[in-house]
Amino acid sequence: MSMQARKQEIKLIALDLDGTLLNEEGKVSEINRQAIKEAEQRGVKVLVSTGRAYLTCNEITKSLELSSYLITVNGSEIYDVTGALVERVTLGTDLIKWMYGLSQEYKTGFWATCTENVWRGKMPEDITAREWMKFGFNIEDDNVREHIMGLLKQTGKLEISNSSPTNIEANAIGINKAKAIGKVCGFLGLEMQNVMAIGDSLNDIAMIREAGLGVAMGNAQEIVKATADWVTESNKNDGVAKAIYEWVLTKQTFLL
Repeated sequence: MSMQARKQEIKLIALDLDGTLLNEEGKVSEINRQAIKEAEQRGVKVLVSTGRAYLTCNEITKSLELSSYLITVNGSEIYDVTGALVERVTLGTDLIKWMYGLSQEYKTGFWATCTENVWRGKMPEDITAREWMKFGFNIEDDNVREHIMGLLKQTGKLEISNSSPTNIEANAIGINKAKAIGKVCGFLGLEMQNVMAIGDSLNDIAMIREAGLGVAMGNAQEIVKATADWVTESNKNDGVAKAIYEWVLTKQTFLL
């Protein structure tokens, strides 16, 4: 399928947040906002698909005034346009306890996402009293990071990705942004070939690979760029807007 053919079929845009839609200040630029607004005015649905929890991304997504769904925690949750939870997949507390133990043994930074909070650098006294969706490690040492990643993969029970080159994110096996987007497509009567997905990290690879048009940010990890159909500008240079104007709207209206 040619890029021109793909351009005509894009009916849903899936956007990662950090390193993608958000600039280096953690904000959505006016150029990106305008591009999203124009796409929605053309009848193209725009959704955010992020590794963040609902409570840490809800205000951002509300400000975009989107008319579609919201995917959080790397695909563990799907919310509808009213903010109602459509689906949630949790991660066993035994695995959370074990990964927390690894973080203590190897003295790594960590965070963990449950249904009502994101715990950073500490955990609640009773881990079993909460529903968990993701555990993350922050590890500067390449050797330690590779070793822990290997241990996680050996379980066969975890979906492993990252949202930056120095972290590891673990969700329940089979949970990723692409699967969640596929479910949203089902709700909307669309196919994955109708999707343009844009991201920068390993937790974006599945959606970039499976979308009709997969776009990597200019600041994306190299493996993400190699997976994508097209590479746009960086997040500090409004790469999301450039991709939307290139493949959904018109090149002539792009004003970087």
